[in-house]
Amino acid sequence: MSFCTVINCMDGRTQLPVNEYLRRELDVQFVDTITEAGPVRILAEQQKSQETQSILKRIDISAGKHGSKSVAIVAHHDCAGNPVEKAEQLEQLESAIQWLSDKYPDKQIIGLWVDSSWTVTRIN
Repeated sequence: MSFCTVINCMDGRTQLPVNEYLRRELDVQFVDTITEAGPVRILAEQQKSQETQSILKRIDISAGKHGSKSVAIVAHHDCAGNPVEKAEQLEQLESAIQWLSDKYPDKQIIGLWVDSSWTVTRIN
């Protein structure tokens, strides 16, 4: 069995397209999904908050128990948990990618944008 990990928004509109994209593009069977409202904002702030610590703990579980070698983080159109313009979300996404890359140098960290038609695009 093969796994990847995704840090996705809790917005249900993003779940299916992101999981299908990751299964296809990363050639994995399963996607361990960590959800938060506006996760790119949370990780871009890089604070030692309960939310941040919870996300990191769940990444560790996915990597440790399921052998996940890739972690994706998702930003998306019309995010209620992070209601800022796309440009700002993409800046946050880049910051989150860099921060996670520093925390998990042995993992492939990728950023995804989900647009208004729920199409997934890889950012890096």
